[in-house]
Amino acid sequence: MPPARRAVRLLVLALLLCGLPAGCAAPGARPADPAVRKAVADWAAAPPARLAGIPLEGWSYEVTSVRRDGVRAFARAALHYRLAGYDTAAADARREVELARDGAGGWRVTADRPAPGAPPLLWDQGAVTAVRGAHALVLGVGQPARTLSAIAERADRAVPAASAAWPRPWAGRAVVLVPATLDAMAALLGQPADAYRGMGAVTTGRVGAGPAPADRVVINPEGYAGLSEAGRDIVLTHEVTHVATRAATSATTPLWLSEGFADWAAYRATDRTPAEAAPELARAVRRGELPGALPADGDFAFGGDPEALARSYGGAWLACRLIAAKWGDAALVRLYERAGRAPLPAALEEVLGTDEGALVGLWRGALREQLG
Repeated sequence: MPPARRAVRLLVLALLLCGLPAGCAAPGARPADPAVRKAVADWAAAPPARLAGIPLEGWSYEVTSVRRDGVRAFARAALHYRLAGYDTAAADARREVELARDGAGGWRVTADRPAPGAPPLLWDQGAVTAVRGAHALVLGVGQPARTLSAIAERADRAVPAASAAWPRPWAGRAVVLVPATLDAMAALLGQPADAYRGMGAVTTGRVGAGPAPADRVVINPEGYAGLSEAGRDIVLTHEVTHVATRAATSATTPLWLSEGFADWAAYRATDRTPAEAAPELARAVRRGELPGALPADGDFAFGGDPEALARSYGGAWLACRLIAAKWGDAALVRLYERAGRAPLPAALEEVLGTDEGALVGLWRGALREQLG
């Protein structure tokens, strides 16, 4: 048999006998890779003791590559975990695990950090304090326990409020992260701090088909501290509503409907008038600057003109408020559901029996009447 063909047969036989999943090195892998991978697996068999106060489950590191540098090794890995009782799907994070040779010639983990270019996890920023509420888990770093407890109380009110506005199945619970500073918040989200300056909170999560994601409400401690008591309730209800509606939200859902619905859920139990809740838009209308169209998706971008952003949010809320008042709360919910599966014109026609032009006309009339 020619040497080349014999080598191929021997390689196939070796793969069949050991099987890559059982730990044999892939072709081209360094001989030390299986030992490094095993050291990472052994180390990651359970969450670190310092995270004992966080209800973690499904904890695992999936090593994707190994790089050797003398007596050190660096393993790139995907961390998968869930917060027990809160996450129905795994949260993921890109990590880099550093290892060093131990005295017996094996490997031991010496450091675990975000992979280059990946955002940190909350516990990378310091010791985490966990506060459980009836409907929420609040995790904070560098915050007094009383602050976290107060946020948990508000989140416990926000979850039922979101459920009342969104009478569809959802987890009925929320996870709130409270970093120490605005800069720390921005780092968690992988964005510059200016993108969130002045905001009270944001929600993370994937949209589209698939299992329910592991959403997080992330507090901006500086913006949140500047809110009134009522303002804090409104912000948390708004963000928790995003968690509630996540499964029905997709790339086809216009942001005016997504953000407007969340504000509608947050304001519906308050006695604020449109002029009080949307003062920036009210000032524009009184100046004769009546918007000609519903806010576009780009109008909700962070980091721009805060007055313009506030006008977009106010206009979106008043559009959803108009739909609920004219067609009913249930119709607004159905419109949200349908707009996540079909283009907006089809959703408007199917659910409300109207088109966008007619809706905009009604909305502009309501703005003149309520804000002028």
